Amino acid sequence: METPGLVVHGETSSFSTALRSLVNNPLYSDIRFIVGQEQQEVFAHRCLLACRCNFFKQLLGLEPGPAVPNPVVLSTVPAEAFLAVLEFLYTNSVKLHRHSVLEVLTAAVEYGLEELRELCLEFVVKVLDVELVCEALQVAVTFGLGPLQECCIAFIEAHSQEALRTRGFLELSAPALLPLLRSDKLCVDESELVLAARSWARVGAAVLERPVAEVAAPVVRELRLALLAPAELSALEEQNRREPLIPVEQIVEAWKCHALRRGDAARGALCRRRRGTLPREHHRFLDLTFK
Repeated sequence: METPGLVVHGETSSFSTALRSLVNNPLYSDIRFIVGQEQQEVFAHRCLLACRCNFFKQLLGLEPGPAVPNPVVLSTVPAEAFLAVLEFLYTNSVKLHRHSVLEVLTAAVEYGLEELRELCLEFVVKVLDVELVCEALQVAVTFGLGPLQECCIAFIEAHSQEALRTRGFLELSAPALLPLLRSDKLCVDESELVLAARSWARVGAAVLERPVAEVAAPVVRELRLALLAPAELSALEEQNRREPLIPVEQIVEAWKCHALRRGDAARGALCRRRRGTLPREHHRFLDLTFK
């Protein structure tokens, strides 16, 4: 009876090096891509892409033919991110960079490369900082990456003032901004949060060519106006007349809290202090402490 064979392994580093030399190499290439807004030409090998990734298997088909264009145009993925994807497909390893990892992560999600996605997520968490966190939050919300979203929100809660001043914050979508405005743990006063929300809405209004109040509508209800002192609320009301941002009835509810000297008119989260809320004399009447 023949004994079962034994699988033995050669040196993996030389194998990986040899395959890496084929990344974007026209030698023996049988498929070309035009990638990103740069329209960079990238060379690849059909059989390797197809056996490693179902996305490319379906995109390229089983055999060459007129149904498969050559070159294949992929305009939405940046060239650097696409080359990182190819490096991973060819070698099962990839060199990630802070400035491009979110683009690689996006490509990994779109191409169904779960292992690459997990490698990107681990890397993002390690390099997360004030400048990157809002962009990472947007990617997490867009693709339903729950653990990354939680990590980003926790980071912003701890570095709220710095994060609110970044370009990434101004470019957040409404669904990405909502969980932040609902958080009790933001280390920022409500007056600053109102200013940040107005700046965010102005940027969105300019990009979308829509009124500021219309852009702000999905999120502005989460602002806790009852926490503002009467003088601050009066100033906000006057500015709101010049540049509508907050529904009038929302401001009326905040005034009602002051008039009644209790939080009954706006129970729950909209009267609850955040971690960074500065104390004001009327807060004792709300009888709602930070939790």
